[in-house]
Amino acid sequence: MRLPLATLEVFLAIARHGSLRAAADSLGLKPSTVSHQLKSLEDQLDTALFVRTTRAISLTEAGRALLRGADPAFEQLANALDSARSTGHEARGTLKLAMPEFVYQLIVGPALPEFVAAYPQIEMELSVTDAFSNILDEGLHAGLRLGDRIMQDMVAVRITQPLKLVVVSSPGYIEERGMPTKPANLMEHNCIRYRFHTSGRIYPWAFQGDEGEYSVDVRGSLIANTLPVLIDLASRGLGLAYTFRDYCEREIFDGTLIAILEDHTLQVPGVHIYFPREYRSMVPLRLFVDHLKGFGRQNVRPLPTFKSSD
Repeated sequence: MRLPLATLEVFLAIARHGSLRAAADSLGLKPSTVSHQLKSLEDQLDTALFVRTTRAISLTEAGRALLRGADPAFEQLANALDSARSTGHEARGTLKLAMPEFVYQLIVGPALPEFVAAYPQIEMELSVTDAFSNILDEGLHAGLRLGDRIMQDMVAVRITQPLKLVVVSSPGYIEERGMPTKPANLMEHNCIRYRFHTSGRIYPWAFQGDEGEYSVDVRGSLIANTLPVLIDLASRGLGLAYTFRDYCEREIFDGTLIAILEDHTLQVPGVHIYFPREYRSMVPLRLFVDHLKGFGRQNVRPLPTFKSSD
């Protein structure tokens, strides 16, 4: 049976105000319309809901039973409508995001403290995965990934400029094993490879040559599936690592790592955030996108700054 919401609303108004005329005034209806709606509900339920006299109208036992259930239910419905009306239109609520680990490490993690401080009433839920997330099927609001190749009916917004890849090593490893001068030399070195969590695939070591892009099938005794471990292994002198330059810029800056083969490394498309078109006006998402864009224009992982002694 379909719920007779219109006639139930009339019933509740009569019960609250104690007369058909007062109920009609509160609903902006004619008294005859209210009377007709009440009769329709009573006919549908096959029972009288009010006892009518010339002086007053009072609830029957069936009317009191209906009021006990319908009144709180309508209040919950009104609250739900208010919640739906305000969701996404205020700087509050939940924002569910999916991203691969390197995106979290490169930009989302460093950008979060300032955003959380500015918008404490926005609850962030982060799903860290290297799989391409289906936003709608997984109940998410947005995802972050390299490039702007997305599903139909999605919007992609660029957060960073293209990211440069780099091969890095500790100074001690280079001193012991020698400096590779071309990508083919990597076959003679212990290369620390990265394995994707979801697919189990090894990330290819790709380079730029005179005839275009090509890959080197490197070998080594170490494989990791997180960037922090990859960089730590290289910093300990255990081999060469292939990663995003922005991610290890500080280690290169302070001399913990050395960037090698820079004339041969590639750039990959920048980080983009993608989401359904219907979420473009969602305030928490829009605030986060704007924050990430501003953060990405500065530096993905900023270098330390030093004050002048003057």
